[in-house]
Amino acid sequence: MTRSLSKKHLAILFVGIALGIAISHYWPHEPALAGTSDRNSKFAMTSCPVSFTDGSEAIFVLDFLTGRLAGASINTKTNTFTHSYFRNVAADFGINPQAEPQYAIITASGKPISKGPVQFAQSMVYIAELNSGKVIAYGLPNKESQKQPTVQLAPIAFFSFREANIQN
Repeated sequence: MTRSLSKKHLAILFVGIALGIAISHYWPHEPALAGTSDRNSKFAMTSCPVSFTDGSEAIFVLDFLTGRLAGASINTKTNTFTHSYFRNVAADFGINPQAEPQYAIITASGKPISKGPVQFAQSMVYIAELNSGKVIAYGLPNKESQKQPTVQLAPIAFFSFREANIQN
């Protein structure tokens, strides 16, 4: 009796393993996406996905001295930077030229509502500035809808996380 019970448990185990393998094979797979960031006292850089079809990424560099955000994405067929992005974020934040801005930058997934022929990538660039007390979200066109090799990023939305420091 014990021996047949063992065979029954073994059979149930193998059926469970086979069922688990079959389910995991057909279950929808979602890739894990994560931007990377690094910074020093003069600039910061971050990355994010920009293409629906080839999975390519863009890198963005925020120059703390000039307040200029520059980015580029690589063409995976030619291994060259073919699309670029820019924005003067100091002007967006209304930074006093005598003040020393204090920026933070990240990317995250999010897809703003597309307007006109430009389709946005499923990533956004978020920049915060301490003196203004604001965070601004920038949408970026995906490579497939970008008609020009260089485009200026447009602010999508902003919010205040603190009152502006009017002393600077």
